Amino acid sequence: MRFLLHFDIMTFQEKLENTQDKNNSLLCVGLDPVLEKIPEHLQEDLHPFFSFNKAIIDETNKYVCAYKPNSAFYEALGSRGVEELKFTCDYLRIMYPHIPLIIDAKRADIGNTNEGYAQYIFDYLQADAVTLQPYLGREAIAPFLDKEDKGIIILCRTSNPGAGEFQDLQVACAEPAERVIARSESLPQPLYIHVAQQVVQKWNKNNNCLLVVGATYPEELASIRKIAGDMTFLIPGVGAQGGEVKATLKAGLNSKKKGMIISSSRGIIFAGSGQDFAKRAGDEAKKLRDEINIYR
Repeated sequence: MRFLLHFDIMTFQEKLENTQDKNNSLLCVGLDPVLEKIPEHLQEDLHPFFSFNKAIIDETNKYVCAYKPNSAFYEALGSRGVEELKFTCDYLRIMYPHIPLIIDAKRADIGNTNEGYAQYIFDYLQADAVTLQPYLGREAIAPFLDKEDKGIIILCRTSNPGAGEFQDLQVACAEPAERVIARSESLPQPLYIHVAQQVVQKWNKNNNCLLVVGATYPEELASIRKIAGDMTFLIPGVGAQGGEVKATLKAGLNSKKKGMIISSSRGIIFAGSGQDFAKRAGDEAKKLRDEINIYR
């Protein structure tokens, strides 16, 4: 009974680290199904995305620290897709309650609209964490930041090729950071550095903030780690996007040899297209989990 009571009030970070220890894993599997890419025998299923996700989860759960559905793949199907996302979230929560669920939504709006987003993600889907845009500032995303037990994952240096269009812009900050690295001691500095400083120093009062930092930019990842201390990063970009595991681990591990949620989607969930697709996904998840652990 004590365990159940503790579990009920467990924060996202506690849940994450427990699962990382249990599964010896920093790997997150992105549940991003595409109807044309899932096996043909599932495409005519009444709930094709849920059937696909369920099989993937059942085969990969021993090798992950989290799952991350991107809401866009489900919203594209309208109400039917949202229903499939809800089925997936419910299945994970009931069958594998120790594994954190991250909704990759990248939401950003003014405060009262964010109340609706937060209600959908945390009350309806009952997720443990969400990705958010920082562009509207702390005041706007306060409805998320106030959720002390949830993971609030802020985009900082994203993995896409065009990320630098805004994120690399040199900005003059009104006040210097308390913890700086050599290249940011003299202003101006890249916008992504300022975002990291703001989140670490001003937004993280509830110790529930994380940063999104792409594996495709290991030098930037190392710079942000120096600013963020032991804060956990969600790290997309390994695998299909070209991020290298060894360079990512060298740049991003924190002092506890953790501090990373390394996300992979296509390379795992579409590893096979036949009747054995789920087993193939499990094999790829184990392979990547083990490769990550080599460099820890």
